[in-house]
Amino acid sequence: MYHQTFDGADAAQSTAEDGQEPRIHSSGALCCGTFGELLQGQLPAGSVLQDSHFLVTMPIALFARALFTPIAGTRSVTVYPSHKLKAKQLAENLVSALGASGGILLLQSELPEGKGLASSSADLVAAARSIARCFNRRIRTSLIEKLMAEIEPSDGVMYPGVVAYHQRACRLLSFLGQMPPLAIVGIDEGGTVETVDYDQRRGEISANQRAEYHELLDRARTAVPQGDTAEIGRIATASALLHQERAPKEHLSSMLKISEANNALGVIVAHSGTISGILLDRMAADFPRKLRSVFAHVSVFDDSPKIYLTMTGCS
Repeated sequence: MYHQTFDGADAAQSTAEDGQEPRIHSSGALCCGTFGELLQGQLPAGSVLQDSHFLVTMPIALFARALFTPIAGTRSVTVYPSHKLKAKQLAENLVSALGASGGILLLQSELPEGKGLASSSADLVAAARSIARCFNRRIRTSLIEKLMAEIEPSDGVMYPGVVAYHQRACRLLSFLGQMPPLAIVGIDEGGTVETVDYDQRRGEISANQRAEYHELLDRARTAVPQGDTAEIGRIATASALLHQERAPKEHLSSMLKISEANNALGVIVAHSGTISGILLDRMAADFPRKLRSVFAHVSVFDDSPKIYLTMTGCS
């Protein structure tokens, strides 16, 4: 599978990579998901030029995969599974922008839908990458972001590593670096959350809390590139607690107690999802013992908790 990273320049254009006629064949690509967000909130008024809502990604080693096969003479895209209508919309808009043929888009994902793992964003990015690969085009990230912004808020997973991202505007705020090797023992409280519906009803954040989010973002900009796992855990926990009044997690208090009892790094949540987790340092000497203990304790709330591994780099 081909994992393309888009050119980060601003112009929304595309070109053949080698200046020759694009080759046309079936091509696959993938995109990783994110375990909720390391941090999500709203920045103080005037601190950014446009949208003040932002998130910081927590990339994990679970993927959406896409395979695109062009069909000459058509502009439409048939997508499987058929309910992936957002991916269909993006694919048709992208082939139109490229002046390319439509075709068949096959999607397969390790990311369950509606849980806060960026399943939809990963589908869209993987679809765009497979189409770009199929027609041998280098597509600027700004074009993909423009097409995604027309569909829904994005999780920023089109960028490698950890990023601060304006999810509503689909625009990069800053690149933070690579996440150190962590494990997340995650539970699911059930149900699903639809990204667009949640974003429309979540409302604004108080000025005091915006200041807190600004401080947490500044701390994340230092902690991530330094690989400071303890600080990363504190930031994730603070963001989870700040968000609790807007989208409460039933078991957050219990998860905090389990984290503290096992001297884990902290807790992390999907701010617009149903999952929460406990962060562990995979490089710590006592990691195996902590993992067994945390897994056993969270099984009280979810009889099938899962272990997620952070992406420590991608290309």
